[in-house]
Amino acid sequence: MTSTTPLAGGVPVSAPAPSWIVWALRVTATGHLLGVLVQAVLAGLFVTGDVDLLTWHQNNGGFTFSMLFLQLVCAVLLWRPVRLAARPALISLAMVLVETAQVALGNARLVALHIPLGMALFGMSAVFTMWAWRGLRARSAA
Repeated sequence: MTSTTPLAGGVPVSAPAPSWIVWALRVTATGHLLGVLVQAVLAGLFVTGDVDLLTWHQNNGGFTFSMLFLQLVCAVLLWRPVRLAARPALISLAMVLVETAQVALGNARLVALHIPLGMALFGMSAVFTMWAWRGLRARSAA
């Protein structure tokens, strides 16, 4: 008989995830969160008049989106091969869709929508990263 432990909102799982997947998810989620934070800083500096930072904002957006895509891959690895809850993968997929809309709004220069959506992405990323560090248990290496 296997014991169950809670994962992400009380979803029972049969065993903690392998540590390499957990650490990969933590690193990618943290990288994405840092990228989103840098995006906000660069956007703030850009709108105060330093127009050269728009290129940095666009380049950092590519890094940030790449980290989110890797986060999605890690979340899918938790779900499919390890057979843990699908919720982290679904949340990561939703974040990819929202961030895709964010990029489209930025490219269209719809700043009135781009800035609030960026704030929402920061909140979603912060909550997901906190869960990855606090709510996700790794199988011990013993």
